[in-house]
Amino acid sequence: MLDKLDIARALREMGMLLQIKGENPFKARAYETGADALEELTDDLGALVAAKKLTSLRGIGAALAAQIAELYQTGRSEQLEKLRAELPRGVLELSQVPGMTLKRMKALHEALGVGSVEELKQACLTGKVRAVKGFGAKIESSLLEGIHRYETHDERVLLVDALELAEPLLGHVRGCEAAEQADLAGDIRRWEETVARVDLVAAADDAEEVIDCFVRFPRVAEVEERDGPRCAVRFSGGLRGELLCVPPRHYAAALLHRTGAPAHLEALAAIARELGLSLDERGLLRGNKRLSAKTEEDLYRHLGLPLIAPELREGEGEIEAAAAGGAADEGELIEEGDIQGMVHCHTVYSDGKNTIEEMALEAEAMGMKYLTITDHSPAAHYAGGVGVDRLKQQWDEIARVQEKVKVKLLRGTESDILESGALDYPDDILERFDVIIASIHSRMKMDADQMTRRLVRAMKQPVFKIWGHALGRLIQRREPFACRVEEVLDAVAESRAAVEVNGDPYRLDMQPRWIKEARKRGIRFVISTDAHSTNALHNLRFGVGTARRGGLRRGEVLNALGPAAFRKAVRPAA
Repeated sequence: MLDKLDIARALREMGMLLQIKGENPFKARAYETGADALEELTDDLGALVAAKKLTSLRGIGAALAAQIAELYQTGRSEQLEKLRAELPRGVLELSQVPGMTLKRMKALHEALGVGSVEELKQACLTGKVRAVKGFGAKIESSLLEGIHRYETHDERVLLVDALELAEPLLGHVRGCEAAEQADLAGDIRRWEETVARVDLVAAADDAEEVIDCFVRFPRVAEVEERDGPRCAVRFSGGLRGELLCVPPRHYAAALLHRTGAPAHLEALAAIARELGLSLDERGLLRGNKRLSAKTEEDLYRHLGLPLIAPELREGEGEIEAAAAGGAADEGELIEEGDIQGMVHCHTVYSDGKNTIEEMALEAEAMGMKYLTITDHSPAAHYAGGVGVDRLKQQWDEIARVQEKVKVKLLRGTESDILESGALDYPDDILERFDVIIASIHSRMKMDADQMTRRLVRAMKQPVFKIWGHALGRLIQRREPFACRVEEVLDAVAESRAAVEVNGDPYRLDMQPRWIKEARKRGIRFVISTDAHSTNALHNLRFGVGTARRGGLRRGEVLNALGPAAFRKAVRPAA
């Protein structure tokens, strides 16, 4: 009899096979949703099957319930077996190679018997692929490049996508009976904007049992290496993961080593040597004696340092700052709980998905004390920018909704920075807002001189404004536009302006290195969600993570202030 995790794995395989076949994507996605529901299930699966109540679970309809019941009762699925029989051998593995389509898999399987990545690689290297009808030398070469990318997985994925897999995985490992502790490490724990691998560290006396549990996570597609306390896997979708399971006494040191960037760890090791110590994945040694360290804080203390926040462990001066008494201590950085108001939020008045009332109720449910309604200005016609004639209608609605909710609603705009550096809307209108986000959405291909002049002029406009998603980038899709950032930051520091740390996980703009430069100039910040829906309000943690990477403290963040103080601080009119 299969348990819920075995069944979830089978459902995910069916979903992937349907996707590879080119079936309706909603149908394929339904199997993923069903697998999610089973992984989260706390009730007895057998009882639900017996009572025919599987359809009471989120996302599970009658057809999917029948599949789950069949798997639970018989240990097999007729549909899964049929899908496997219809598709070439090794289709799931081969589908992870960039450039491999189902048509190509079928052709290579029929002509050369290719059923694995290794077989595909050898066929390419020996020139057999180019001889197959419809291929040729160019496709063979591109497939070899795809195989290299598959083997090295040199493509990083967005943090938001990695967390979608990593957080359920962490819950799964923490649920292992033998695991005493477990945490995410590596890129994810440092809140890097993109992730190369999902790293976990666990503490247990029986590492074998925890690793057995780890590899049974339904999204594990392949176990690539299993060696003592370490296990490396590939997940469905191609992302790799690695678990290190150590005895509890070594947990803090293992977590430290698996979190910090190499430069950070090298700097710590150098300090250890100066103190007559040595540092490794099991902790600190003085001669043959290992120093007691139950926590990472203990390890830093032995080295004469305060606990340095994971987000700062990059080897970019944070250790020197901590040693000199600089505020690199984790406890001094901004935290999600410090944020009192949601800033930079869109509604159906421009390109948002939810009404003012829906956004207000969600912000209130999250414990926020205020919410800025900052829809696009008229120049953003593609986003339904709000013309002057519609502002009264919007403001009247804000007033009506305010009577229904406790969260304070502030009238705002995301005003386009025009080509000249002026802000969209006439000055007399701008001064009537409670808050102005000033952003660039057009003419992004200006050269550095033109863009710098445009931004400097915008920052010097007399109204108080917040520089929104500063450099206009979209991670892995659009590079930051060209400008002399330091010169613009100088203008911000000399003007009535602040800078946004944009929490949209596809933006995370501005970047930590520029946050650090802005901090040197005494510039103030807001941490936003740039929310276009109620769900996107929950992206706040990405903004906070980016802010912490830049070293931001609570006192530097304007929306850590209460409603009255925030409104006074950002008031456009002097």
